Amino acid sequence: MTTRHSRVLLAKIDLLLPRLAETSQELWNSQRLRELYPEYLCMLHTAIRSTVPLMECALEEAENRAADDPAAEVLVTYLTRHIREEQGHDEWLRQDLEALGHDPQEPLRRVPAASVANLVGAQYYWIRHYHPACLLGHIAVLEGNPPSPHLVDELMRRTGFPRSGFRTLERHAALDVKHRDEILRTIDGMPLTHDLATAVGLSALHSVDAADTALRAVLASRRAPALATTQA
Repeated sequence: MTTRHSRVLLAKIDLLLPRLAETSQELWNSQRLRELYPEYLCMLHTAIRSTVPLMECALEEAENRAADDPAAEVLVTYLTRHIREEQGHDEWLRQDLEALGHDPQEPLRRVPAASVANLVGAQYYWIRHYHPACLLGHIAVLEGNPPSPHLVDELMRRTGFPRSGFRTLERHAALDVKHRDEILRTIDGMPLTHDLATAVGLSALHSVDAADTALRAVLASRRAPALATTQA
């Protein structure tokens, strides 16, 4: 019986996922959550604004290989559709910041953190210098664990912020369920060699570890008050 690639990938992700989940809970349960949540949105913007350009890079590379690479051919179909689905999500984050009374331009002015550059930059390397299918591991991590539908209500209670400041989380709680199923079907329908499946797994493990580091940087942040554009 052939083992599904998605099952193997999820087993690998599960090795590190508890640590990321613990860090997420540390953020959501922090006594400084009201201060840290805008910082979280800024960090998330620096990562999410790379989503479409990253997929466009992978699509270009996949198209160059598709004529004699069956895995790349499947990837072209998936990315062409998924790029359309991910358009504009970075703007949701800026709208969330504005709803909280913070400057929506702040994420664009800041020097992106090294932790986010590490999270995203490794994907460019694997896309250009190994195979664009490596990006599937990254996507499986970022979209494979949707926020709980109840998270926004709990965060509103803890921070006192309006629901309009949590639209990105609320939308992804619904969207990522569909996207998770789609990425797993794509991986199972792709003729991955042993080496390429290993590379997809490596990409996923790196993304879990780098995402954890990026969240840790948010927890350590002390400059959140500088974000405010209005007096409390």
